[in-house]
Amino acid sequence: MKKNTNKGWIVTFILAILFMVPTTQISAKKSKKKSSSPTEFEFSSDMVSTLKFRSIGPAAYSGRISDLAINPKNNSEYYVGVASGGLWKTINHGTTFEPVFDDQSVFSIGCVTMDPNNSNVVWVGTGENNSQRNLAYGDGVYKTTDGGKTFSNMGLKTSSQIGKIMIDPRNSNVVYVASQGQAWGPGGERGLYKTIDGGKNWERVLHVGEYTGISDMEMDPRNPDILYAAAHQRERRVYSKIDGGEKNHLATIVA
Repeated sequence: MKKNTNKGWIVTFILAILFMVPTTQISAKKSKKKSSSPTEFEFSSDMVSTLKFRSIGPAAYSGRISDLAINPKNNSEYYVGVASGGLWKTINHGTTFEPVFDDQSVFSIGCVTMDPNNSNVVWVGTGENNSQRNLAYGDGVYKTTDGGKTFSNMGLKTSSQIGKIMIDPRNSNVVYVASQGQAWGPGGERGLYKTIDGGKNWERVLHVGEYTGISDMEMDPRNPDILYAAAHQRERRVYSKIDGGEKNHLATIVA
């Protein structure tokens, strides 16, 4: 009985050694593989040479027409301002349109105004005058003197949203700009602005508050020195929207 027990113990010991050998070898191989350093990644132009750009949006924007400016002497020529799609021009009464604002740094148009004395002079206010969530902003007012071939930024770059531009019919250098201001915060160039030198210099002639801008205005047809301006207090927030307040009112300005 004792001899059989010893033999069984010896057999068990030998089997254990046999099973341990391959396990040890495998572990050694795995350890050796882990210790090797990875190959360094190298980027080359060949990797992107076959890639092509495709349009992916913006899907949530565009589709909203913000303003039109029609040549009173030639109604086949007019401009269309798109809230988030730039400025378009037609010379064949809308049969075809040409984008004329694509070279600029912004694509949101708030208003378009044609000089009543010269149809080649067009003023553009950037930034849609709205306070909804998917809102694009602008960088001031632009002016073309060659019928939309080229544009120049004439200032008010922190106005964000422009509501309207009006030109004195007696003097094309006198221009008024209704700036609503940015929707997501206070300050900036907000209020009613006036230039008497064609946009070289601007003066704020009406300021209501840090959160209140000018959304709209009208010029008295009998006396261009009298303007009526609508002030709108608003603030856009992630979790809420303030749309109206104690500083909403109608103002009369005598230039």
